[in-house]
Order: sequence, then structure tokens, then C-alpha cells
Amino acid sequence: MHKFKELGIWKKSRLFCSKIYNETASFPSDEKFGLINQLRRASVSIPSNIAEGSSRNSNKEFSRFLEIAIGSAYEVETQLLISEDLGFLTPEKAKELCQQLEEIIKMTSKFRSTLKI
Repeated sequence: MHKFKELGIWKKSRLFCSKIYNETASFPSDEKFGLINQLRRASVSIPSNIAEGSSRNSNKEFSRFLEIAIGSAYEVETQLLISEDLGFLTPEKAKELCQQLEEIIKMTSKFRSTLKI
């Protein structure tokens, strides 16, 4: 069993989630049930799956939850690019957020590869 609050990937993805909430606060209100909801849910899913997976009894199960977290990260990346396309995010902000997300993905993949399955 891993202590998720001590994991760098959990800490970083939790901070990233806060950034998504802050950025989507300025999106048009008619996106409340569209991209705002999608981005927030998918970003919350990243640290949530890391935490849930850490409670599992086997590394194989934990690895599966990390895989889901990575999938959610790619979902967020797609939604950020769409947000940029629609003019809700500046190209600079979208690039910055995507770079942070890429770092989370790399860290999570590397951590996942260290688990003895």
C-alpha cells in the first residue's frame, strides 16, 4: 500500500487540478455544462485515480488506476486544445498547461514502470 499524499505525482496533479478550476472560471457561462464541466471532471480524475489506486492490495491493481489517470490526462490535453481552438484559452496558456500535464504524464508513466507486477 502506498501513501498517496506522499507521492509527487499526486501532489503535482492536485495542484494542476486547481489551475484548471481557476482557468475555466473565465470561460463563457454557456460552457458551464460543456468544456468547463468536462475539464474539471477529467482533471479531478487524475489525482483521484492515483489516490484510489494507492489503496489497492496489489501493484497490478494500482498500475491499472495509474493507467486510468494517464487516460484522464490525455482527455484534459484534448479539451485544452479545443478550448484554445475556441478562443477560451490563449495559445500561451494552453501551451503552459499542456506542458505541465505532459510532466504529470511522464512522471506517472515512470512511476508505473517501477511497480513490481
